[in-house]
Amino acid sequence: MPERLDYLRDGGRIYERSFAIIRAETDLSRFSEEEADIVVRMVHACGDVTIANRIVFGDGLIGAARAALARGAPILCDSEMVAHGVTRARLPAHNEVVCTLRDPQVARLAEELHTTRSAAALDLWRDRLGGAVVAVGNAPTALFRLLEMLDAGMPKPAAILGIPVGFVGAAEAKDALAANPRGVPFLTVLGRMGGSAMTAAAVNALARPGI
Repeated sequence: MPERLDYLRDGGRIYERSFAIIRAETDLSRFSEEEADIVVRMVHACGDVTIANRIVFGDGLIGAARAALARGAPILCDSEMVAHGVTRARLPAHNEVVCTLRDPQVARLAEELHTTRSAAALDLWRDRLGGAVVAVGNAPTALFRLLEMLDAGMPKPAAILGIPVGFVGAAEAKDALAANPRGVPFLTVLGRMGGSAMTAAAVNALARPGI
């Protein structure tokens, strides 16, 4: 019989140890207690404690997002990965989780708008955007498009989690959000880093306070 490898097998102990390590190694000094809880979840999702240095909370993000979720606001996601990462059991009001990327209209819209499918998919959010929680975790073009829509007078969401990842446009899109969030509370990770896992982790932490 092969020798068993030596590693921790107890799920509860792994969970506790993981978060203890994150809190010990991450500089959380500039965050409130509520913000720190969310940052810890985001660090856990990416495995890099230095990401905390790049996380920016816009004024009122936590309160605005949690109030919106409590009243049943939809969560609008730019990618299926973000949508599938949201833990439905944590949502306080059985909130709808929406990703329109696969809608049959998207290819045509992308061609008409001369943009990516990820950006064009946001045009199908028009009747849901007001008061929603927006979670952009994949495509920088989606975040740019969201800002364009707000500039054009579209109804404002309750909160924006703008955390796209990539080497082309990600840092610039997040800089644009942080510089002018159009009056919407926001959360972002400056620079190239981000992604669906971190974005979903932030949504899940917002959905269940105090975990």
